[in-house]
Amino acid sequence: MNIDASLLRQAAQAAAGGQQYPAATLYLVATPIGNLADLSLRAIHLLGLVDALACEDTRQGGGLLRHLGLHKPLIAVHQHNEREGSAAVIARLAAGERVAYASDAGTPAISDPGAVLVQQVVAAGYRVLPLPGPSAAATVLSVAGDVAATSFAFSGFLPTKAGERRTALQALLAVEGQSQVVFEAPHRIIELIALLAELAPERRVTVGRELTKQFESIHTAEAGTLPAWLAADAQRQRGEFVLVLHARAPQAAADDDLPAEALRVLALLAAELPLKQAVALAAQVTGAPRNRLYDAGLKLKRGGDE
Repeated sequence: MNIDASLLRQAAQAAAGGQQYPAATLYLVATPIGNLADLSLRAIHLLGLVDALACEDTRQGGGLLRHLGLHKPLIAVHQHNEREGSAAVIARLAAGERVAYASDAGTPAISDPGAVLVQQVVAAGYRVLPLPGPSAAATVLSVAGDVAATSFAFSGFLPTKAGERRTALQALLAVEGQSQVVFEAPHRIIELIALLAELAPERRVTVGRELTKQFESIHTAEAGTLPAWLAADAQRQRGEFVLVLHARAPQAAADDDLPAEALRVLALLAAELPLKQAVALAAQVTGAPRNRLYDAGLKLKRGGDE
């Protein structure tokens, strides 16, 4: 990307320079998951301000700095040396320096190194401040359109062993009312899609591939249709994948699961009051779940109208 780095830094200074950036602090910097234009002005300003950059891969971190026309000491902090790397960061914080940490892409410590570093820095008595930004999990959730979900869970990469993978996926699929976000590598995507189609063919799944990059694709469909969709174009099997397993709808409970007394009280109240008020009072009197009482009340009303 051809940019005037000095103009970019000036814009970052104008946008973010008014905030305080205390010394002796570790800053966790979210970096683009594929598109460099997603780097925030605040992150650019902070990277120009810090005394050193700790990073998962010094080649990636160095490349990001060069893109911005910056030169900083680099500290390798990755999954194989995170405790040792943390010591180097803490030594700089002890000298009153500002240090940034960036993983290869996205937000540190979310399926990336960073959690151990944060733990060690806090234990040593220093501050850790976040600079929010790109996250593959949040990106794909925003376009999934999972209206049945009331929450979400992030599981990262599933186990690679077949038996453990099946067990883990069955557990995710069994959860009600919750979107499940998982990552997958290109050499395992066919296997994962086939397993989803076997275990939950009617479950809707959003498949995000190469998010924010030039050839990104986002496809939402029932799991049973995905093996054929994936096989129809070899390009669909390439790149990094983020999937949303749409929420499983709560199983409808039968009216006879409600205590007879709760149904009797509901029927008496519903005969005299609007349904919502009758349900609220019945729930207070009997302790029965309000959603189950409401479903039973709808059936009572429909029966009375016939």
